[in-house]
Amino acid sequence: MKRPAQVLLLALTGIGLLHASLFSDLYLRYVKEGLRPLLIASGVLLLLLGLAGAALDHKRDGHHEGAHGHDHSTAPRIAWLLSLPALSLLFYAPPALGAYTASRANDKAVKEQKQFAPLPATSPLPMTLTDFTTRVQQDREQGIKGRGIQMTGFATPAKEGDGWYLTRIIFTCCAADSQPVKVRMYGTPTPPADAWVEVTGTWHPRGTLGTKTAEAALDVRRTTRISPPVNAYTDNLPLTPS
Repeated sequence: MKRPAQVLLLALTGIGLLHASLFSDLYLRYVKEGLRPLLIASGVLLLLLGLAGAALDHKRDGHHEGAHGHDHSTAPRIAWLLSLPALSLLFYAPPALGAYTASRANDKAVKEQKQFAPLPATSPLPMTLTDFTTRVQQDREQGIKGRGIQMTGFATPAKEGDGWYLTRIIFTCCAADSQPVKVRMYGTPTPPADAWVEVTGTWHPRGTLGTKTAEAALDVRRTTRISPPVNAYTDNLPLTPS
């Protein structure tokens, strides 16, 4: 790889980062939303370094015009592979993590919680998958017993047994540390894998509610297809109750 190509690759990587983080939401497939300013700053820095390198090379070529011009500033040929991620940021959006990843990864561990605030009287009650799981397995007051619950996520087929999973994949920092949280759905046909749905139902009575024996599961009364959220790697509440 010759020196001009190195400079071009540097600038191209900067442009790719800016395209993904400043002019689109593509960066959300790689990192958490809070890291956007760092990505923008990195893209600007790489672009400026590329432009500065091009300017210096042009100036150097002008000074040495007419002299023997043997360029020894080369990098190994394998360095061309660095162009692939830069080009992918510009021209190819990788598929979002989904049912394939969730079915092969361990579920996100639910944190211990000793006290729970009273639930609002809203019906159905919008909940995140994490909050629902925590309530099912740790709330000794059994606050969700008999309550209509509303959640959103994407469908993951169950490998065995009845039902399917409503799933969210959560980033702690980036895609490398993603973990799924899943709630089993009963009483309705399995939607297509990766389809985003809003479900409404009641807790599926298996195990003792408020203890670790309780299954995080729902008897579904209604399923509605929805559009994927812009930031799919969070465990957010449904936008509005049905």
